[in-house]
Amino acid sequence: MQETKEIVVENQKSVEKITLQKIHFVSYSFLRRILDIILSLIALVFVIPICLIIKAVTLHYEDYDSIFYTQERIGKNGKKFKIIKFRSMVVNADEELAKMLEKEEHKNKWDEDQKIDNDPRITKVGKVLRRTSLDELPQFINVLKGDMSIIGPRPLVPGELGKHHGNHEIYESVKPGITGWWGCHGRSCTTYKARLELEYYYVEHFGLITDIKCFFLTIFSVICKKGAK
Repeated sequence: MQETKEIVVENQKSVEKITLQKIHFVSYSFLRRILDIILSLIALVFVIPICLIIKAVTLHYEDYDSIFYTQERIGKNGKKFKIIKFRSMVVNADEELAKMLEKEEHKNKWDEDQKIDNDPRITKVGKVLRRTSLDELPQFINVLKGDMSIIGPRPLVPGELGKHHGNHEIYESVKPGITGWWGCHGRSCTTYKARLELEYYYVEHFGLITDIKCFFLTIFSVICKKGAK
């Protein structure tokens, strides 16, 4: 009988602990949403003049009119949305990728890391945008819409799901972000496997302290152009 009471008490403690964790998660998620909206509105004030500059430069150096690029991504709880970025590749980038993947060396690299070294699809203007991380700025629109957060794991492309070996629901348990644990720990210089390890670490340690660390590490990475290609 005593043993039964102890088990009941332990179960009650476990339930209380889980309940407190859920309350903490919901409370912090609400706080993050407020901060996301405020910071995104401030950021977009600066994005508008940057758009005009990029438009002028693009018209001079490139052969496409639209400076924006959209792509389907997977967000929290598997919800699909269109991510918005400044265009950094040629207009027919997907078709060019399909041709490149016909070569075994490119296909092997893509299958392993979801990227190609010295990717010829990246334009002259695109190289500058990526090196300075300016190509990410339009994603503040996604943040305002609620599809993304400022900090979080990178939103998945549908074709990446198979690389998560059935664990993608864990990855999708928090909103994807403009920057995240991977974004400030090597970024494009890491392998895809290393990227997943970093992103899952963030999800596992989701909270205020992790986000504060991530925020300041991102600023350092952008200033030092660490990992940007």
